[in-house]
Amino acid sequence: MDLLKLPDVSLLIKIDPINKTIFDSFRKKFVALTPEEWVRQHFLHYLVQYLNYPAGLISVEMPLHFNKLTRRCDIVVFTRNGVPKMIIECKAPKVKISQKAFDQVAAYNLKLKVDFLVVTNGLNHFCCKMDYTNNSYTYFEEVPDYSLLTDS
Repeated sequence: MDLLKLPDVSLLIKIDPINKTIFDSFRKKFVALTPEEWVRQHFLHYLVQYLNYPAGLISVEMPLHFNKLTRRCDIVVFTRNGVPKMIIECKAPKVKISQKAFDQVAAYNLKLKVDFLVVTNGLNHFCCKMDYTNNSYTYFEEVPDYSLLTDS
């Protein structure tokens, strides 16, 4: 798998003649090891191990319903009161972060109304804070620590 601009993490990978899988400790099961999943697992561990996000307040592949369609948010982070606070969209390392990725996470946000949106391909990470009062957003240099996320 590709090297990422995220800290190294020890991940449990199973390879058999048919499948490559990776253990997702958040969903507590092995899932297909795709390039996007590689990014998602690294980013999840980065949030928990380096930015103090409580693992129990993170949802992976959270379903959202839009007019009889179901979409899935890669990662949603909640406050201790159960309020969604951040949506994270993960792309494969070879996928260039484009307007399409931002449009995707913005569409999810129409339902959740979170304060923070993140798009990452494991090499480039973009984080913005929504300002609903002024219908604008501000980009952050880095993904904030969980304590800053809940202070806003």
